[in-house]
This record gives sequence, structure tokens and C-alpha cells, in this order.
Amino acid sequence: MSNSSSERTSSTSTLPSELGQNLGLAAGDYVQEIGYDDDVDLDLCQAIENIIGDKIADGDEDGVFDVILMWWRSDDDDLIDGLVDAQATLKEGGAVWLLSPKASRPGHISPADISEAAPTAGMHVTSTVSAAEYWAGFRLVGKKNHS
Repeated sequence: MSNSSSERTSSTSTLPSELGQNLGLAAGDYVQEIGYDDDVDLDLCQAIENIIGDKIADGDEDGVFDVILMWWRSDDDDLIDGLVDAQATLKEGGAVWLLSPKASRPGHISPADISEAAPTAGMHVTSTVSAAEYWAGFRLVGKKNHS
């Protein structure tokens, strides 16, 4: 996986000032990013950092996070395992934003597959958004958390 932000894709169809607004993040949220690769959307990451007022924590950082930003593609490891692992550092009542390439993009995961995997991982999908030009966002929370 690459760690060079210059290799991230840039979103052009959504203005950077609008990016991230539909994810429900707030200043002070502690956000961890997992599944980073050279295809993540740089503008979306920057917009999230502007909203939360801090850098997004790397996937290898320890802590308890308000939100997990989970970039996931069809050729990544098992989605259920990934969702279970993401919950290990998620605070009670927190959310996982699963970001998957949009339909017709390489690595796309169907919404049906995500909805099927979520309950097995102890989660459910509460909303879906167009997170960036090439990325769909699925908000998942634990089954006990209905917010």
C-alpha cells in the first residue's frame, strides 16, 4: 500500500467545500483510516481533516475512535473480517464509513453484498451516500446502536 498522498485520486465532480459534509462528522471527531491505498480520494480525506480539525489517524494507530473510515474493494480481504476488525478500535456508539468504488469502477462491492455482510459482523447499514466522485459511502453501526 502506498502512503504518498500525491498518488491519491482527486475528486473533481464535487466541490471540495462540499466533500465530507454528508458523512455527519464534526469538529473534534477522532477518525481512523483503514484500507488506505493509492486509489483513495485525496480531496475527500482533506475535507474530512478540515471538518474534524485534525489529521486522520493511520490504520496502525492505537486508540478508540469515533469513526472508522474504511476504504474497501472487492479484491481486498474478506469484508466480514474487515468489519469485525474495524470495530476493535471503534467506540461504543461510533460508526464505520465503508467506502467502496462506485458501480462500474474497478473494485466495486455491491450494496447487497455489504448489507449481507453487515449483520454477520454485528452491524447494520443505516445510510448510503455518494462520498466522492468514484466512491460510495455506507454508514454502518453496531446492532445495539440505532442512531
